[in-house]
Amino acid sequence: MKISKPLNAVLLAASICSAFTALAHAEGSVLSSFNSEQKQWIGKPAPAFKLQDQNGKWHELKQYRGKWLVLYFYPKDNSPGCTQEANQFKALYPQFLKSNAAVLGVSLDDVASHQRFSEKLGLPFPILADSHYQLANQLGIVRNLGIAKIAKRETFLIDPQGAIVYHYSSVDTQTHAGQVLADIQKLSQK
Repeated sequence: MKISKPLNAVLLAASICSAFTALAHAEGSVLSSFNSEQKQWIGKPAPAFKLQDQNGKWHELKQYRGKWLVLYFYPKDNSPGCTQEANQFKALYPQFLKSNAAVLGVSLDDVASHQRFSEKLGLPFPILADSHYQLANQLGIVRNLGIAKIAKRETFLIDPQGAIVYHYSSVDTQTHAGQVLADIQKLSQK
């Protein structure tokens, strides 16, 4: 059966339209799962924790009542992306302090690893050792890489009353610190 050129063009357009619809639906379902994953934490109390920083000092959630708290999780000390992200928070740290915000980096590395990483970068803020996956498991961000486990690169912004107001499950290491700071400043104006 021979199909005329106009009919052929209509069929081609219909199949392209159908493909875009399927793609949009797939993209929509990915975005909706992303949004629901993000929203599952919004408005909930942050989980209590007690973890040591790079200097062996203990930190607990209750110490940060009355301040904004940025809990940024990263996979591994000294990796390129983690170094870049830490340097971004370091560069903006004075502005976080002016905005009544504390910044805590968190990974599954131990205190000694954190100490070397912090000294190398000259970090002015604590990085917490969650080497027993206490906090990362509570927040559901442990990634299993065969025999090794790492924290996913995600951030939780906690308000001065201790509730999670943002969950950043997609992080760009070059711009993330600025995005979090802008969100704190915007929320502080409300």
